[in-house]
Amino acid sequence: MAGEYKTTDKVSYVLANDYRLLQVMSRFGISFGFGEKSIKEICQQKDVDADTFIAVINYVKDGAKNSPIVLGDLSVRSLLDYLRQTHAYFLDYQFPTMRRNMLNAIDCSVKNEVAFLVLKFFDSYVEEVRKHMEYEEKVTFSYVEKLLSGDNAVLADNANHLLSKHHESIDRKLRELKNLFIQYYPQKGVDNELNAVIYELYRTQEDLEVHCRVEDNLFTPAVRRLAYLNKTRQEQDELLALENDAQMADETLSEREKEIVVCVAKGMANKEIADSLCISVNTVTTHRRNIARKLSIHSSAGITIYAIVNKLVTLEEVNV
Repeated sequence: MAGEYKTTDKVSYVLANDYRLLQVMSRFGISFGFGEKSIKEICQQKDVDADTFIAVINYVKDGAKNSPIVLGDLSVRSLLDYLRQTHAYFLDYQFPTMRRNMLNAIDCSVKNEVAFLVLKFFDSYVEEVRKHMEYEEKVTFSYVEKLLSGDNAVLADNANHLLSKHHESIDRKLRELKNLFIQYYPQKGVDNELNAVIYELYRTQEDLEVHCRVEDNLFTPAVRRLAYLNKTRQEQDELLALENDAQMADETLSEREKEIVVCVAKGMANKEIADSLCISVNTVTTHRRNIARKLSIHSSAGITIYAIVNKLVTLEEVNV
């Protein structure tokens, strides 16, 4: 099928063009019984972000060749749920099923050393994938959940370190397993059961490749964008808070008190301040007491810093 899928396309029409999208649908929590509904309708029904669903199925169909990815259209939450369902599929269903089928198809007796080693290789491979996916669940996905919840404390973490890696190693080992069967397993005549196992290895390899590409090229950039936006919002909020604090602090002082602050910052003694502003020393003392109470600053050095921060004086005017 040429061109991109659209939210107005019927789900049945999409599936008729690419059987692989059946797995994508199930991992988004979309099951059979959708009738003549469109992608947009079924996504609304299942609480799935339609733009994210479209981005994934178009990416599975032809990568980014004809479907440029707009990160702003992706829902990190929907992608996260999709990836978790994918992990559950491989670990809880696909790999155990493959192992049972493999045991039925090959001779694992001591005499057949190749079969024994192939099964051992498969178990080692599955364990590596399991550890990789468990890392993603405990570290990567936990980090993303905190980002989604607005927990900006995690922004100090290195996102590049936390996001998934080692996909090349997983793909390479599955290719090796497939080649071990094809090149070295002593098949006697036509063995449909064994051929089905090897075919399943090819299909699983393809499925895992797509899964890894979705993680690397959709999920990871979307998470980095979310972290960037969260950090930008955090910085803006902090800046706004500082400006509001400064403004509120300014408003607590009268114009005369601000004049006193300026004089103190310039290193003037109470008598000098009184002479400069044509007020009594007692009045200066009262103003300084009120300034200390309002700002919770009791030292001349603290008042000087306050004056500089709030742009009442410049550093050049300060008597250091």
